[in-house]
Amino acid sequence: MFNAASKSRFLKLLLVAAWPLLSAAPLHAQTLQPYKDNLFAYKRITANLMGGDFTVVEYSKQRDLRDRDKIDEREVDRRYVSMKPKRSQDDYKLKINGRVLSYMGVGKARGGASVVVIYIHGQGGNRFQGMNDLSFGGNFNRIKNLMVRNNGAFISTDVPSFDAKGTQDIANLIADQKRRSPQAKVIVACGSMGNIICWNLIKNRRTASLLGGIMVLGGPKDPGFLRSGALGRNVPLFIGHGSKDSVYDWESMANFFKRIKSAAPNYPAKFTLFETGSHGTPIRMTDWRLVLNWMLSH
Repeated sequence: MFNAASKSRFLKLLLVAAWPLLSAAPLHAQTLQPYKDNLFAYKRITANLMGGDFTVVEYSKQRDLRDRDKIDEREVDRRYVSMKPKRSQDDYKLKINGRVLSYMGVGKARGGASVVVIYIHGQGGNRFQGMNDLSFGGNFNRIKNLMVRNNGAFISTDVPSFDAKGTQDIANLIADQKRRSPQAKVIVACGSMGNIICWNLIKNRRTASLLGGIMVLGGPKDPGFLRSGALGRNVPLFIGHGSKDSVYDWESMANFFKRIKSAAPNYPAKFTLFETGSHGTPIRMTDWRLVLNWMLSH
């Protein structure tokens, strides 16, 4: 558990003001069909605040890691995975302006997708991370299956650098996917330091217009976000964080989230805090289907 006094203090902070509920999903919104929801859905929600925008989810290392993995943090029990996406999995290269970006894709990565999810790794990672079926409790295998089974595409890409050049490479990838699948919503999920790229994408007016959502998984806040004009673009934002993250402090990120909601109460943003979770817990535990269906409703 995170410190009781710290939790109590922050929860009181969240309850200071009245927070509006997000609007219900329109009837025409795309909905991803279930896939192993009984295994991946949150087992226990301990707090639901800010009109449902701030959720605290119980994380149990015994239940959610040791009992789930055949080999801790390396190989999940095979009940959690299906290798169906392997049939369409391939390696790709995008060449633009003399630069080459390598990425991997499953499903409709070549075009015709109804939704596209792009994963951005953190420092020290590569495109193989998001294609690993057995690590992170099988959660990458789940998003691969959700996309394959719902006429979508899942892409895991290399990120050459976490700066303007790296951001432009990912912006080019997003634009290329929109050309291939003009009707698809493109949602970008970033892990750890990769969230530098996510924040840069949403702050750029042109790239933001192509986005259907941003997922910040165990990442840093962006001090320039609030003054960038991004709040007026209404790109859905999900933040997942562990309360025992030793790399990026959860209270700092939660207070940043509160500032977003204070500045724009109706902005489509949600925060899920994984109680006792570590730096990598949001990648392991985030319920892809729950978050993506919410984003697709906007």
